Amino acid sequence: MFKEQFFQELKELAALPGSPGREHQVVKRLAELLEPLATVEIDHMGNIYAVLEGSKPGPTVLVSAHSDEIGCMVSAIDSKGFLRMERTGGMMDALLVGRKVNVNGHFGVVGVKAGHLQTASEKTKVLPIGEMYVDVGARSKERVLKMGIEIGDSITYISDLDRFTNSDLICGKAIDNRSCCVMLVELFKTFQDKDFSGTMVGVIAVQEEVGLRGAQIAGYKIDPDYAIILDTIACADTPDGNTYPIAIGRGPVLPLLSGGGARGNLMAPQMKDLIIKYAERNDVPIQLSVMPNGTTDLSAVHLVKEGILGAAITFPRRYSHSPIEMADLKDFEAGFTLLKAMLRDSAEWGDMKFV
Repeated sequence: MFKEQFFQELKELAALPGSPGREHQVVKRLAELLEPLATVEIDHMGNIYAVLEGSKPGPTVLVSAHSDEIGCMVSAIDSKGFLRMERTGGMMDALLVGRKVNVNGHFGVVGVKAGHLQTASEKTKVLPIGEMYVDVGARSKERVLKMGIEIGDSITYISDLDRFTNSDLICGKAIDNRSCCVMLVELFKTFQDKDFSGTMVGVIAVQEEVGLRGAQIAGYKIDPDYAIILDTIACADTPDGNTYPIAIGRGPVLPLLSGGGARGNLMAPQMKDLIIKYAERNDVPIQLSVMPNGTTDLSAVHLVKEGILGAAITFPRRYSHSPIEMADLKDFEAGFTLLKAMLRDSAEWGDMKFV
């Protein structure tokens, strides 16, 4: 039942446009889902805070997922009604040409020079975003403006979430990270009995894809005892993969190193050991990851104030930052089992000192 419900809720959320700084529709819908379950507040950036008190004393645990998806922004409108764009997040040039897009609620396409008119070299060239344009079916700049499209408006992929035949595999845009937003809502439904210790603060953070911005502010505001960040993570279980040993269908992933360098995170060993203990106790498979080229909101949250002890629990996805991201519902089900067990028991997490 969990997988079916999860898929249907994700299908709705993933369809909504919500590029960085333009997450309004996603935030509105998630607030509607959380308001019957917790005390809800939305800050000026768009972060959602959902607070639920347990029936027993214990720590304050922040559980967070980000609401934004990769996207672009209208940067110019020419006299013939074609739009130029700049990326907001990890939009890849090679995946933009010829795509259907949502431009501030209007249908559009990223134009492509007719194959019959392309030279041999053009057919193998990846066009840079600065040379691309979006066609919204208008014939003039004036018509574009009358449609309500302006410079600064959001551009996102149109790509419905689908399920493979007789399979738990799903595919579409914004699995990163609407999937974990659904996970957070489902956790709050489960904990309506308040049979847990302390305070659970669910955060839906904005602007992760452009620098972990919302999470930094949320971490400062809540200043929890612990933080658990939920996100998706790239895997390499396809023919073009490498030695990076992460695959869909093998359970949640603990990124022990993410975003190598000054802006990354080295997961605290105490949190790694804690999660593995609960995973083993509940028969949840866990994958360990060391990947310097990706990160989560934990990289921002763990540096707030005097430092927040935290971990990221992530879910593997193929075809990252594309309109055909792919994941396995079994991984989310396993992660949900793990999170329920951990959060029910937070008062018993024990000594979390470094030495």
